[in-house]
Amino acid sequence: MNRRTRRTLLVVAAVLAFLAVAVFLRSKAPPEAARLLPESDGIFYVNFKPVRAFFHHDLKPPERVPEYQQFIDAIGIDPERDVDEAAIALHRMADPNGPNGAVAYSMVLVGKITGKRLNAWLEAHATSRESYAGHTIYSIPSDKGRIDRVAQIGYDMVAVSNYPTTEMIHSMLDRHTTAAWPFAGSTLLREHYHEVPLLSLAWGVGQIGMPFNESGSISVLGLTLPLEADSTIIASLGWTGSLKIVEIAPTEEVAARQAAALETLVALARGFTVGLAGNSANDSLKELLKTAVVTRKRERVVVTATLDRSLFGGLGASAK
Repeated sequence: MNRRTRRTLLVVAAVLAFLAVAVFLRSKAPPEAARLLPESDGIFYVNFKPVRAFFHHDLKPPERVPEYQQFIDAIGIDPERDVDEAAIALHRMADPNGPNGAVAYSMVLVGKITGKRLNAWLEAHATSRESYAGHTIYSIPSDKGRIDRVAQIGYDMVAVSNYPTTEMIHSMLDRHTTAAWPFAGSTLLREHYHEVPLLSLAWGVGQIGMPFNESGSISVLGLTLPLEADSTIIASLGWTGSLKIVEIAPTEEVAARQAAALETLVALARGFTVGLAGNSANDSLKELLKTAVVTRKRERVVVTATLDRSLFGGLGASAK
C-alpha cells in the first residue's frame, strides 16, 4: 500500500468516525422542538407521528364542538392529523390569582401547521404585531385577559406563549438560530434529559405536577397523589406502552415515605377498580394498576407500569 492510498484511507476513516460520533450525539440529543423551549419549571414532550403510524386503524374520529370545528376550518390545520410533535414548557406564576393562574406556558408545535390560511387568521385576529429576529410575533387576545403570542418560525414549526411578557417568545426565536447544536436547550434538558429512555413517545421533566396542583397537593382524575407539587419528576412513555415515573426526593427519608404512600395508593386503587363495569377504559385502567410496581433507590422513587394499547385508540375521540 503506497503512501497516497494510506493517506486517503486515513482521511476516509476520520470522516466516517466523525459522522458516527455526530449520529451518536444526535441520537442522545433532545428533539429540536424541546431544545427551542425557554427556561422553565417543567417540560412536556409528545411525538404523535409514531402513534398515528402504528395505531391508525384503532384511532377514532374526534367529536368536536362547532366553534372548534370552525376554528380548524379557518386556519386550515387539523391538529389530530397535522401536528407531529408538541413540546410545552411550564412557567410558575408569582401571582396564582393573575390572568395566567398558577402556570403559564410556552409551546413549540411541529408538523404541517404553517401556511397562508393560518397567517391570514393571525393577521385578522391580532391586536398587535412585533417584528423580532426576522419573524412576526402576533398577539392574540385569549380568555380571562390572557394574550397568546404566536410566531411561525419555520415551514413546519410554530411557537406560542401566553407568558405575561415577550421574554419567552423572544427566547424561543433566539434559540431557533442555534437549534442545530444537539445539546442546546434549557437547564432542565441539560440536567435531566439524559435520564429519559431512548425513543420515548412522550416524556416530561421538572416540576411537571404544577398543572395538577391544588392547595399544595397534586390531583389527577380526582385522586390526590402523595407527591410534592415542586418535586422533580422524570416521566416517560415508551413504544410498547411502558410507563416510568421517577421522583427525585430531597432526602432518602422523604423518598421512603413517598414510596410507602404510593404503594398504599396503588393497592387502594386496585381494590376500587375491581367492581368497575367492563369497558375499554376501565379494563385499561385495571391493567395499568395490575402492572404498577413501586420501588425506591436511595432518594429516588420509581413507578413502572404498562399502558394498554386500547388507550391509544381513544386519543382521537376526546378532542373537543
